[in-house]
Amino acid sequence: MNSGKIRFPGQVAAPTVGQVPPKAPLRQNGAGVTPFAQLWQETLQKQEAVKFSAHALQRLQERRITLGENELTRINQAVSAAEKKGARSSLLLYEDLALVASVKNRTIITALGGEDMRAHVFTNIDSAVIIK
Repeated sequence: MNSGKIRFPGQVAAPTVGQVPPKAPLRQNGAGVTPFAQLWQETLQKQEAVKFSAHALQRLQERRITLGENELTRINQAVSAAEKKGARSSLLLYEDLALVASVKNRTIITALGGEDMRAHVFTNIDSAVIIK
């Protein structure tokens, strides 16, 4: 006979004292990674990637400067190196390209190339990184 408790279809019985409720099995995607772990990795990768401000993108476009995968990787590494040293705003020098980066925000603020670098004074920076 029933113990006096009403159960609806699909309702799970509450555990009694001293009984541990069963854990729900972790669901995994095809790669064997839980959705949370995958989301966490994607979030970390997004945080690590350097962004370009609208101003910097405009400057790159005006000066016909294109950056490939290799260049972006090196710029990311340079910003990470500046971050490890406690920099807040850094001048990144890469071949004939100068980039000013907000290290905290991991954002390239402006970009200069070639002749534009020669007659320019960089202000409000606390560090410089030469990328080789």
